[in-house]
Amino acid sequence: MHIIDLVLIGIGLSFDTFAVSISTGLTVSKIRFWQGIRIALVLAFFQSLMPFLGWLGGIQIAKLIENYDHWIAFGLLLFLGIKMILESFKASEDRKFNPMLTSVLIGMAIATSIDALVIGFSLAFINTNIYTALLIIGIITFLVAMVGMLLGKNVNGKFGKKVEILGGIILIGIGIKVLISHLY
Repeated sequence: MHIIDLVLIGIGLSFDTFAVSISTGLTVSKIRFWQGIRIALVLAFFQSLMPFLGWLGGIQIAKLIENYDHWIAFGLLLFLGIKMILESFKASEDRKFNPMLTSVLIGMAIATSIDALVIGFSLAFINTNIYTALLIIGIITFLVAMVGMLLGKNVNGKFGKKVEILGGIILIGIGIKVLISHLY
């Protein structure tokens, strides 16, 4: 898998993080730089941990399904993309949360990185350097989280739904690319 593909996966995975970060910026409008760094690092850590765990599981069965792995990767990416698009249309709950609390922060990190577990599973099937993928995903997630918190502090959050739809479209596009690259 090319670096560009990994960057696109990182971007696609980070849209949930972006939405949570905007919410964090809206909720804690006087967030300090080092508090933002802490939040972004935790989100990036979990966004990198989940694909690694998925990859570990995927390499265990990769040899058994190598003739169909591209179809599985396509199906998983398609499923995640559609799920992300459909979830963007759900009404958001207007509840207050404190992302400065460790328990809330870890909960946000896990919730925004569950999809990355499935991506990691897919990466085991398409012969990807997992360490490069994790580094790229982590860096992109960190940067996206920082930008999201900054935007949340300065914007009223109008772009959340559109960003999640774009993330879903990117994941579906990568799935189609994986399928096409194995068929031709």
